[in-house]
Amino acid sequence: MKPIALLPLTLALTLAGCINLAPKYERPAAPVAAGFPTVEGTVNSGNPVAAEAPAAMAWQRFFTDARLQRLIDIALANNRDLRVSVLNIEQARAQYRIQRADQLPTIDAAVTGNRATTGRDQPITSSYRAGLAVSAFELDFFGRVRNLTESALAQYLATEEARKTTQISLVSQVATTYLAYLADEELLGLTQQTLKTREESLRLTQLRFDNGVSSKLDLQQAVSLVEQARTTLAQAQRQRAQDLNLLTLLIGAPIPNDLPQGATLATTNLPDLPAGMPSDLLASRPDIRSAEQQLIAANANIGAARANYFPNITLTGTAGSASTELSGLFKSGTFGWTFAPQAIVPIFDYGRVRAGVDSARAGRDIAVAQYERSIQTAFREVADALAGQATYSEQLRAQQAVATAESDRFQLSDLRYRNGTASYLDLLDAQRSLFTAQQQAIEANLARLQNQVVLYRVLGGGWSEPVNQATAAR
Repeated sequence: MKPIALLPLTLALTLAGCINLAPKYERPAAPVAAGFPTVEGTVNSGNPVAAEAPAAMAWQRFFTDARLQRLIDIALANNRDLRVSVLNIEQARAQYRIQRADQLPTIDAAVTGNRATTGRDQPITSSYRAGLAVSAFELDFFGRVRNLTESALAQYLATEEARKTTQISLVSQVATTYLAYLADEELLGLTQQTLKTREESLRLTQLRFDNGVSSKLDLQQAVSLVEQARTTLAQAQRQRAQDLNLLTLLIGAPIPNDLPQGATLATTNLPDLPAGMPSDLLASRPDIRSAEQQLIAANANIGAARANYFPNITLTGTAGSASTELSGLFKSGTFGWTFAPQAIVPIFDYGRVRAGVDSARAGRDIAVAQYERSIQTAFREVADALAGQATYSEQLRAQQAVATAESDRFQLSDLRYRNGTASYLDLLDAQRSLFTAQQQAIEANLARLQNQVVLYRVLGGGWSEPVNQATAAR
């Protein structure tokens, strides 16, 4: 291709993209208070406090249970929701590359032929061309293509942040379900032990009734307690099976039989987490960053819509060999070129361009509202979890004290009943109260641990991976 043929294309590329009609992007102010609310009257939980921000803490360092770590690893490899998120990223990346390619001319190798006549008795004229062709390349003087590319890039980045959000949610769901399973195990063991105790009590009561020592009322009360324990046992078995089913769904595969030994709910402990400031959420929560990228994309779309007010300038050109005979197409001296610019200026479009700008502005306003809502939702979630962190430890301590007191009460009631100084009704009431207190202690511990998982999630923890020490040393 001769230099003179490249001159129009070079000039067009130099001038393209000189004007950007998109509004200057400014991040909206966070519509939340400057600090998280505190719960009055709370005391130090006594739990260890993590030394780093949750968003910087890899989930392997927060969840130290070897069995739970293995389950999370399996989930990250197999979960279908996460797999869809990864595929969405690939699709968004491809769309961005397609849009970015529109900023540069497409050069094709082309061979064309044309035979025509202007009438029955007129001679047939022929023309043949072979060479390079640029087809309808838009000169982006007003930034329409550039803003569409900026929008596609922001959409791609938003999709990447959405994948991180999905991973955070998945890690949290697996951990929460696993803790619920551990609680099911403890409740199941407690219920089985309670049922065994009540069945023994029923056997003794039946003997006393058969020998005329106990009344029919005492016997029926003992039967009722046994059946209540069996009801609770069936519920605990069902809940355990359902939590295992949910865990299987979350990890996307059957639960392996070779899982490492894990901790019990009673021996599991998760550290307290530092909350930081509300502004930290903007940098640590992928869902907020995703909403901001959507806002950036909507802002760029305004510039692309505004550009439609101005001329749309495109050029088509070819350079190569030209001949009136196919046989002479590639002979020397047959070089030729064409350069065909075109400018289309909107005159009467019945408000189409203006409506496009209005639609883009409305889309930007919607994105602003969604961005602000994501911040407000995050603030509320963190505030709720912080309130739980401040109170669940004390609730657990108090509930464990209740269980200890009820255990002493049951032993005293049993002793008094055996010595004839207390009624059987007092003993049954003590049995019921002890079982309820022990159940509530397990549930309080579960609520405390699950709240720490929630706090870790809402503070942006769960998507970062541990840094390889050998890599970091380099």
